[in-house]
Amino acid sequence: MAGNFKELYPLCPGKGILHSVKQVWITRPGPPEVLQLEDAPEPTPRTGEVRLRVEASGVCFADVLGRMGLDPYAPKTPYVPGYEVAGVVDMVGQGVPDLKEGDRTLALTQFRGYSDVVCVPHKQVFKRLEWMTAEHGAAIPISYFSAYLSLVVMGSLRKGDKVLIHNVAGGVGLAALDICKIVGAEMYGTASPNKHDFLLERGLHHPIDYRNHDYERAVMDLTGGRGVQLVLDSLGGVHWRKNYRLLMPTGRLVCLGIKSLAPNRRRSFLDQFRFVTSVPSYTPPQLRRANKAIIGVNLATLWEEADLVRSWARQIITWYDEALFRPHVDRTFKLARAAEAHHYLQDHQNVGKVLLIP
Repeated sequence: MAGNFKELYPLCPGKGILHSVKQVWITRPGPPEVLQLEDAPEPTPRTGEVRLRVEASGVCFADVLGRMGLDPYAPKTPYVPGYEVAGVVDMVGQGVPDLKEGDRTLALTQFRGYSDVVCVPHKQVFKRLEWMTAEHGAAIPISYFSAYLSLVVMGSLRKGDKVLIHNVAGGVGLAALDICKIVGAEMYGTASPNKHDFLLERGLHHPIDYRNHDYERAVMDLTGGRGVQLVLDSLGGVHWRKNYRLLMPTGRLVCLGIKSLAPNRRRSFLDQFRFVTSVPSYTPPQLRRANKAIIGVNLATLWEEADLVRSWARQIITWYDEALFRPHVDRTFKLARAAEAHHYLQDHQNVGKVLLIP
C-alpha cells in the first residue's frame, strides 16, 4: 500500500512532505487493522470552503461499514473516512460570508474527517458556543442531527409519545434519548444489562435487556399490548419486521441504520445474504390498512440540502446553550490508534460517543 500513497503524495527528496498533515486511511476493505496513519500535503481551501485545524473527530458506525466495504456511499479505497469534526478555522477561501480565522467550530465532513487538518464547505460548518468544548462539538453532528431528523423532522415526535430506541447506549441512541427528554416522550431502550444503570440515570424510563429477553415481547408487556408510536431502528434486517409489529395505529418505524449487516469484524457474504433475504416488503395498501408509516433516514445523503441541516443545527445548538443536554463522550483515542477505536465501537463496548484526537 505504501507505493500507492507515494504515487498520490510524492515526497520532496531528502525532506519528505512539506507542511504535511496526518490522516487515517482505509487502505482496503477489511478489519480495523486496515486503518493506517499517513502523511499528506496540507490542503488549501477552495472557493466556498474553510480550512479547520481539527481538535477532535467523531467515530460512527457508518465509518465501520465503510471500512468493511459495506457502505454504498463511500469512495473506493484507499480513502480517508470521517463524517464529523470540531476544530478552529485557520484559512478561509473566497466566497465565505460568515466565518473567519480563529472561529471555533463543529462541522460535517463528507469523509476526510480522520485528519488533523481538513477543508470543508462553509455551509457544513457551524460556530461553537464559547462554552462548548471541542469534544462536545465533535460528538454532536452525526448523532444529534441524525436523531433530530429521525424523531422531530420525519418522526413527528410529540409530548407523551411512546418511543422505542434501539442501541440506546450508542452515540445516536443517547442523542435520541436527550431529544425525547426535551420533548417529553416516554422512552423504551434496548441495551446490554451492564449499561442499564447509566441509562436510567440519563433519563431512560424502560431499559430492555435484548441479550436475554425478546424485546418485542418486553415492549408489548410494558405497554399492555398496545405497542409504541415511534421506533428508532438502527439495526435493520429481521428487526424491521419485529419493529413494524410493535407499532400501534398511527405508528412510525424510522429506519436509521443497518448494523445487522455487519455482525462480525470482517465482511461476510453469508451475513449479506441473510440480511438481504430478511428484508420485509410492505405495499402502500398494506400501510394504509394498518395506518402505519415506514420512514427512511440517512444524513449522509443530504449533502446538497445544507440549508435544511443548518436549521436543525440551530435548534440543537440552542438546546445546548440552554443546558438541556450535554453529549456523553465515552472514550477518546489518538488518531494513530484509530484501529483500536473501531474495535471498541464494533464490539459494542461504548456508552456514548467515541472520538479521535490528533
